[in-house]
Amino acid sequence: MDIKKNDKFVITIEDMSEDGAGIGKLDGYIWFVKDALIGDVIEASAMKMKKNYGFARLVKVLEPAPGRVEAKCPVARACGGCQMQELDYAEQLKFKENKVYNHLKRIGGMEEIPMEPIIGMEDPWRYRNKAQFPIGTGKDGQPIAGFYAGRTHSLIPVPELDCLLGCEENKDLLRVILDFMKEFKISAYDENLHKGLVRHALLRKGFSSNELMVCLVINGNKLPYAEQLVERLLKLPMNVASISLSVNKEKTNVIMGTEIINLYGPGYITDKIGNIEYRISPLSFYQVNPVQTERLYGTAMEFADLSGGETVWDLYCGIGTISSFLAQKAGKVYGVEIIPEAIDDARANAERNGIKNVEFFVGKAEEVLPEQYEKNQVYADVIVVDPPRKGCDSVCLDTILKMAPKKVVYVSCDSSTLARDIKYLCENGYEVKRVRPVDMFPMSGHVETVARLDRK
Repeated sequence: MDIKKNDKFVITIEDMSEDGAGIGKLDGYIWFVKDALIGDVIEASAMKMKKNYGFARLVKVLEPAPGRVEAKCPVARACGGCQMQELDYAEQLKFKENKVYNHLKRIGGMEEIPMEPIIGMEDPWRYRNKAQFPIGTGKDGQPIAGFYAGRTHSLIPVPELDCLLGCEENKDLLRVILDFMKEFKISAYDENLHKGLVRHALLRKGFSSNELMVCLVINGNKLPYAEQLVERLLKLPMNVASISLSVNKEKTNVIMGTEIINLYGPGYITDKIGNIEYRISPLSFYQVNPVQTERLYGTAMEFADLSGGETVWDLYCGIGTISSFLAQKAGKVYGVEIIPEAIDDARANAERNGIKNVEFFVGKAEEVLPEQYEKNQVYADVIVVDPPRKGCDSVCLDTILKMAPKKVVYVSCDSSTLARDIKYLCENGYEVKRVRPVDMFPMSGHVETVARLDRK
């Protein structure tokens, strides 16, 4: 192949990668092209080449794919937040279903896949209850808010301060913050120089309570004229319930610092999933799409098929969102999580909702389960796992096999690691009964999946 950097070529897109980049082949060589869709015929320009594959830029669409639509957001291509705005939503759902199906077939080695239709959203916009806007300095020296361009740290300002995946209120909150910074000459952080004060604005909304949270991440110990900012935010015609600062003076791309300084309100907002209420503080982990979270957990609950007497273990339980959900139908639920702060939240949430039949442990599932089994004869009828992207580690899977529950319900945010783990469980006495994808992140390439396995 004699294509060199910046050479232009014509290619047909036949597939899409995990993160929504178009994939095409030319003389057996694979090209990844951001913003190109399955079915597009495009002109592309070579950017970077490896031995067997390369990356190219979309120059122009010669024949658009049948599902191609106009992006709603003018910076959809430049911004790293969305990967699929130019693909019709029905086509996005098909892409995600196929992705899960192909992973289970190719990586999971499954012949028959009991797939059920993906659960999409009626309205795939403004679903996020949380936004973290990096704050920077524009060309005119004034503070701006935006998102990073894909795989970079160059800031793309949000048009009209209004990201279409976030809440309507965000633009008004951001405007107050930026005007306040301008007026009182408060600097934005510059990560190259590690100078400047305001790094990020974290905005959260309780969809059921309509309470809003504003937390500014600062490279310092205090914010000058903070009381002025509080006053202005409280004047907005909305329910700003919590205002705080997060201190982060490290040279890092981790957004939040661990020290929180409360400026106004109780230090948290509340929200409900189903009929369970959660208290969310600036550092709490909480699902970003509450509408689909309810459907995801509802699916997990349906797959667990509880009759009221079962002992359920919830591994990687976080703040106990799934545990509390399952507790409504189970005899007893045990939650395990390695992060102590999350378990504090889980216990507080269970208490707040009067849920008496849950118990939480801090630690690794593979240590806690055998210990409880040996010490207190606590066995498992059903094990629910909701691991991070990398899936369950092998020791945890072996622990599940040792406990030999009748049913395993696996909630996954990465269908390739789901397929790998399912393969292992199926080689060791389990069979897959039901699989259902849930679209938690419209406009992005991510998809959640719930799978149920029964012991043979």
